[in-house]
Amino acid sequence: MILGVSACTFGVPVGGAHESSSNKLPAVSKSRYGNPSSYVVMGERYHVMESAHGFIERGLASWYGSDFHGKRTSSGEVYNMHAMTAAHKTLPIPVYVRVRNLSNGKSAVVLVNDRGPFVDNRIIDLSYAAAKKLGVVGPGTAEVEIEALDTHKDSPRKTVRSIPLQQQPKLPETSVFIQLGSFGSVANAQNLLNDLNDNQEESVVIQQVNTEKGDFYRVRLGPLLSINEANEIHARLVGKGYSNAKIVFDD
Repeated sequence: MILGVSACTFGVPVGGAHESSSNKLPAVSKSRYGNPSSYVVMGERYHVMESAHGFIERGLASWYGSDFHGKRTSSGEVYNMHAMTAAHKTLPIPVYVRVRNLSNGKSAVVLVNDRGPFVDNRIIDLSYAAAKKLGVVGPGTAEVEIEALDTHKDSPRKTVRSIPLQQQPKLPETSVFIQLGSFGSVANAQNLLNDLNDNQEESVVIQQVNTEKGDFYRVRLGPLLSINEANEIHARLVGKGYSNAKIVFDD
């Protein structure tokens, strides 16, 4: 999901015996990556939860597949579309959750190890394998309930948030960039790019965009591998004085 940032611009196989009881799930510890206190995507700030204990949520699930296969997830793992994994915006990662498709009753346990989906009303992005098991691949989305699994003990849980369902377009394929400026003059864009290179910032490009108001030249760094990488680089750039830097997504 770089998301998701590359989509979104994001495994550890899970399933089989793991699904019968949360007590059989292997212990997990918080990833060094992917758990900032908060991060910003498309102008919205998301606050990562300290704990998933007692978490239940209902809303719309989508899935992501081959376009992200082999790319790094927000937890630092490589996304494997054939593993039972998923992406969530605010749960601590990694964490196991049980996902139940409310339209057909199918359920599966997945390991949340990525961030996303950054589309209104969608609460979880399933791997291809998880989506296939739950019957989501064909329709593309489904109303689901997700429940965080406590590997230590069971306790009463309450619904954290319920999101109204509505028809959504197919999840776009996106890439994550940090945009540092947009100019009507290519010379101004080149000057900023040169300044960034002088400050040891690499992978900076100029993208020409044709609009009704004329051509614009965007100075961007990327594409980046994940939301968390984008947030780290954004903080570094702001620290260097590039106060106009912002995280953006491209189709």
